[in-house]
Amino acid sequence: MRGSESGSEPGATGGSGVDHAFLALERELAVFLRRARANSGEMAREVHPELEAAAYGLLVRLESAGQQRATDLAAYFGVGKATMSRQLRALEGLGLVAREPDPADGRAFLVHLTVEGLARYRSVRDARRERYVRKLDDWDRAEVAELARLLHHLNARAED
Repeated sequence: MRGSESGSEPGATGGSGVDHAFLALERELAVFLRRARANSGEMAREVHPELEAAAYGLLVRLESAGQQRATDLAAYFGVGKATMSRQLRALEGLGLVAREPDPADGRAFLVHLTVEGLARYRSVRDARRERYVRKLDDWDRAEVAELARLLHHLNARAED
């Protein structure tokens, strides 16, 4: 059941045909994304003062997934090859990533974090994790795990 017809509960459509659960989801995601963008900019500057906020996500992906082709990174983030190339050149110029020929295809390159890039990223990531621990210290661990599970599910759907 999707909720009452009164429109007072999340998921209720009332007579308007508007699903209030999805309106609430949209509202909360908008706030979350705005804060996440601001937070990414802050974390990017902590990694390196000249690092663009958008490039921080590349460090996250490279640390979690390992070396990748630029085309795979572009597809993962849903950006064009030119945008990805520009961001990777900037990261390379800062000494945070490096490229190596792909042994499976000599025409392609694999991008990976440098030792310096990995150290800087992990330092910022660990500090951020401590902030999450403090902000959510009154949450039950099962609630934190459930939030992570649901966000993973949402992100996986976005990849389809």
